[in-house]
Amino acid sequence: MASNDHDTTEQNPQGDPAQNGSLGTRSISRRKMLGSLAVGGAVLGAPAVAVAQQGRPGRRDGRGRRDGQRNAGGPDGAAQTPTGPGGATATSGSPATSAGPTQFTRIFNGVDGFDDVDDELVTMLAELGAPGGILDAKDPLDEGPIRLITEPELSANNANNPTHTAGTTFVGQFLDHDITRDAGSTLGKRTSLRRSTNLCSAQFDLDSVYGGDPSDSPQLYQSDDNILFRVENGGLFEDLPRDSSGQAIIADGRNDENMMIAGIQVAFLKFHNAVVERVRTTTHLDDDAAFAEARRVVTWHYQWLILHQFLPQFVGQSLVNDIMKNGRQIYTTSTPTIPVEFQTAAYRFGHSMIRPSYRANLAGDNGEPFFGMVFDPAEFGKRDPGDMAGGSRAPRRFIGWQTFFDFGDGEVKPNKKIDTHISTPLFQLPMGTIDTSRGEPIGPTSLATRNLLRHITWAIPSGQRVAERMGVDRLTAKDLVDINEIVPRLAGETPLWLYILREADLIEDGLHLGPVGGRIVGEVFIGLLQMDPNSVLNAGAGWRPTLPSRAGKGDFLMADMLTVAGVDPDSRGQ
Repeated sequence: MASNDHDTTEQNPQGDPAQNGSLGTRSISRRKMLGSLAVGGAVLGAPAVAVAQQGRPGRRDGRGRRDGQRNAGGPDGAAQTPTGPGGATATSGSPATSAGPTQFTRIFNGVDGFDDVDDELVTMLAELGAPGGILDAKDPLDEGPIRLITEPELSANNANNPTHTAGTTFVGQFLDHDITRDAGSTLGKRTSLRRSTNLCSAQFDLDSVYGGDPSDSPQLYQSDDNILFRVENGGLFEDLPRDSSGQAIIADGRNDENMMIAGIQVAFLKFHNAVVERVRTTTHLDDDAAFAEARRVVTWHYQWLILHQFLPQFVGQSLVNDIMKNGRQIYTTSTPTIPVEFQTAAYRFGHSMIRPSYRANLAGDNGEPFFGMVFDPAEFGKRDPGDMAGGSRAPRRFIGWQTFFDFGDGEVKPNKKIDTHISTPLFQLPMGTIDTSRGEPIGPTSLATRNLLRHITWAIPSGQRVAERMGVDRLTAKDLVDINEIVPRLAGETPLWLYILREADLIEDGLHLGPVGGRIVGEVFIGLLQMDPNSVLNAGAGWRPTLPSRAGKGDFLMADMLTVAGVDPDSRGQ
């Protein structure tokens, strides 16, 4: 139940949305297996907890640092009110023009949080997300990073997703960092939305790449040609610009948390630079106009990738088509904001897609492939760690993109399926990935536990209540029997993040999100683009990609972006 911290500025309760119809749940082996489980002993284990320590203070200043000085100004508490029947008229009215810090909001107003908060609940959630518990895929890490890739049968609880490539996860993380950054909540402590601040613009505008512009963030740009980004060399290939301590000089320091997202960040820097040169050779624009035109071209191609490559992978093409044709049914705001049901629960589905280990590149480690765990506690703090952690520079620390996206050479590797099994390395996160800028202690280092405690922070309703509000068939007790054994008091009130993962597993075989998670993610993504007056859906209505593509003019995939940026396998010769 909701606590008395329910904020009066959270929008006025709205009526039930139109009934969307049930997608139905087909009977598959995973569901039958869960239904046949007898109630037995729970898997016990305490969460991994690090000693409290003070992190780097504050907020990003363009050097990946946080200075704590940027505030919300006048946060917009815009109500989630319909813009027309089914919320379908978002693009026909005057698009919102505001961008910048706002409050987080809710989609499902008037729906209580999943349970009353007490010490017993916190303990149960910690147990549910503990290392070795039911959410841990129990990958045999002692087999080493290579065999975990080449012999998928070793991870029987952590199946590959044949429809996603390994890079999909990290594009998803990059997209998250473009639209959401929580600056006002404390893990596991109920927080009023009145006190919440999203430090990002709720737009897919690449502010995590551009900062402001060359005059606002001059440290990001070349001193002798200030409409081009700074890009440095890591020994063999490109690296983010770094200061003398090794800290990345970028608009959002989170984009150096691991090698893969750092690689995407620097690829976008080089993509912009390549587009600037293209604009210069094909127009007579002055530098200010050339920068603006290059940013438009880059942003529209990026938004095309979101709509045509990645969102269909996340939620399924049929749901994308339905939202575009019939309008938004639940995320019916006319002002771009980030709902906590999306930020805390639905969009954290990507954590289940992370592999335990990766091949970073094919020949960067003294001519040999560089394999490593995504995170490895034995490597924490090393100058050139043997895992995929970010924040370090060494010749082997670059991404060979043929592992992560399909260049047609047979080298691409898959993601993991979307389900309630999380790769084992994510139960002991590196300290550098945990934000302590608000003065809170490190707390649990299990990513699963942290996700569950966030449901307390924002009083997130249960998956069952959300499904009921959406008019979607609810999962049954048999579908959730293993979770209910660990937290029996939450039987029928499953934390939304877990519910969405289980729904994807049972209904879509883990290939993409199910009806609850998919509609939340799909409507927020499409809604943000519909409400951005400068987006490809508004200013670019009818536009198609103009940059070179393997499929020909008018189409564009991530492999094409990486090729234009000059970080593709052919450009590198490996």
